[in-house]
Amino acid sequence: MRADELAANLAAVRRRIEVACESAGRDPGEVSLVVVTKFFPASDVRLLADLGVTDVGENRHQEAEAKAAECADLGLRWHFIGGLQSNKAAAVASYADVVESLDRAKLVGPLSRGAQARTDATGVAAGVDVLLQVSLDPPGTGHRSGAAPAELDPLAQRVEESETLRLRGLMAVAPLGEDPAAAFARLAAIREDFVREHPRATVLSAGMSGDLEAAVAHGATHVRVGSAVLGPRPAVQ
Repeated sequence: MRADELAANLAAVRRRIEVACESAGRDPGEVSLVVVTKFFPASDVRLLADLGVTDVGENRHQEAEAKAAECADLGLRWHFIGGLQSNKAAAVASYADVVESLDRAKLVGPLSRGAQARTDATGVAAGVDVLLQVSLDPPGTGHRSGAAPAELDPLAQRVEESETLRLRGLMAVAPLGEDPAAAFARLAAIREDFVREHPRATVLSAGMSGDLEAAVAHGATHVRVGSAVLGPRPAVQ
């Protein structure tokens, strides 16, 4: 049964997090699991919720929007972790509780507008938590999304000026082909400087199925795990 498969995989990932925390001298309660359900159906999200998952991550706006609506009754915390397009940022902020991939200033305005439309059960503006995605790639190389470390402080200031966005911390992905431990060591140093200037922005989202141990060792507070919980991505996407 799918529920049994997910339960076994989830238990194994949670155990990996516990062991990684023990090795790093950290409390396992300091590290939250975000299960990335990209390409998997809403039925899997429901099974995960039954198994105690509270945080779900999505990469693609159209899929994320539909899945969040279909699972609205579950009370999950939705993380948008994919690349953001300025013409879709407002729509993303209308359903995502956390946007982990803010990497340039021109996205702040649209995200703020989308967040303004969110209200809690009492009708009060709920706002959106934001992580700044920092690139760990060497300068001058073609890289995946992410702001350069030097760009983080001015970008953070823009977020802090918004009434509907809450700056929570940083997110990063280890560069392809590099030892994740070395990449996350650089990230830890970047984070130390960042938190000195923004002391409430203590979240660090780093680590995926293949490198979560290295991320935990270097201070990750959230790990984003997909295939280790859900299995290989479906052939039809």
